[in-house]
Amino acid sequence: MRRTALWAAASGVVALVVLGAPAAHAEGKGDIRVTKTVVNKGGNVIVGVHDVKTFSVVFTVRDNSGVKGISHADVFNTANNYGVADLTGKSCRKSSSTTSVCTATFKADPAWFKSSVDIDPNALAGTWQVNATVQARDGDYWIHDRLALFDFKRASTLTTNATPEPVRKGGKLTVRGKLARANWNDLKYHGYSKQNVKLQFKKSGASSYTTVKTVKTNATGNLSTTVTATASGSWRWSFSGTHTTMAITAPGDAVKLR
Repeated sequence: MRRTALWAAASGVVALVVLGAPAAHAEGKGDIRVTKTVVNKGGNVIVGVHDVKTFSVVFTVRDNSGVKGISHADVFNTANNYGVADLTGKSCRKSSSTTSVCTATFKADPAWFKSSVDIDPNALAGTWQVNATVQARDGDYWIHDRLALFDFKRASTLTTNATPEPVRKGGKLTVRGKLARANWNDLKYHGYSKQNVKLQFKKSGASSYTTVKTVKTNATGNLSTTVTATASGSWRWSFSGTHTTMAITAPGDAVKLR
């Protein structure tokens, strides 16, 4: 469903928690305010190809007379004004005589994305904003069109396969993998091309991985590189993510020297 902001939104820095939001636009009556907004516990909203994603937006609301509740809450993409996350519930918990913590719960089902919009459903990924209207017990209200910004991202997958296993010391080891991401047109994972992915190694007995090199995925999302085997240990690929696609690190593939 296409959603329209209450006002033309000003550009801003992506943040998962916004305090005060001085650049946002609001109107209302009285002293009621949302003082803090947290989306999905401070994380990105990640959607794959099958599972319904449920996430919360938590508002801290203050008014001298006490808070009545949320009368409206909405989330949608800032670039195209489309939103495919449905509001499924609202609740408020009083934390003091003047302050309440209110929660709006949303769900996004990738099975409906294609039929819900008249654009490429993959364009739904990107920066989204939160709109809300809150009400006080004394009749005060506050309408705000950009309480928070968050990233709505396509899920990704990443594999690692190092061969031969085992390998002789000083021998050549080929490390392959594939980076793919959710496609909301056909609800399948497709290779993600032209992306920089880090090859990392953890020597046996070590506590952490170190980056050996960075390799770019080919047109089908595949990765391949050759390294010299100097010690036994685990190899893995790690992708830092993009504005529209989640970060992911593949499980390590252990290789012993012979």
